[in-house]
Amino acid sequence: MPSAILRPALVPSPLRATALVNLGVRGHVTIRGLSHLTFIVHDLERIAALFYQALGAAEVYDSGDRQFSLAREKFFLLGGVWLALMQGKPIERSYRHVAFAVDDDELAHYESRLIAAGVEVKPPRPRVQGEGRSLYFYDFDNNLFELHTGTLQERLERYAR
Repeated sequence: MPSAILRPALVPSPLRATALVNLGVRGHVTIRGLSHLTFIVHDLERIAALFYQALGAAEVYDSGDRQFSLAREKFFLLGGVWLALMQGKPIERSYRHVAFAVDDDELAHYESRLIAAGVEVKPPRPRVQGEGRSLYFYDFDNNLFELHTGTLQERLERYAR
């Protein structure tokens, strides 16, 4: 596949999303979306409290002493996304993160809840107006999360100016 096809800047704006979906070598891409996200955490109970109390996630599974995967794990639903938290050695900090969509008027509410939960809330990064606002925080195991108020379309429109 020519590398130019993978460069979104070469695709006209209204066609960008369709073009990126149709990049399959043998026809259309068959990926339907995200299945789940897995995070390695040291203390499952502490993280479970953070996800439930500060973010409003619903715990739907706890392996307890039954191990079906590589380690003990808990599953949550947050904004319709399946999150798997697995006990293990925490990672080193990086900018690698997952962003959840929130309404702009709820950002301050989440910030208060996260600070009360004892996680490190990061100062906002520099942004251009029109790309949305964000709240970044590290959980207790160096996983970086973002609560973001913008959309991809808003960001693409803003960056095109």
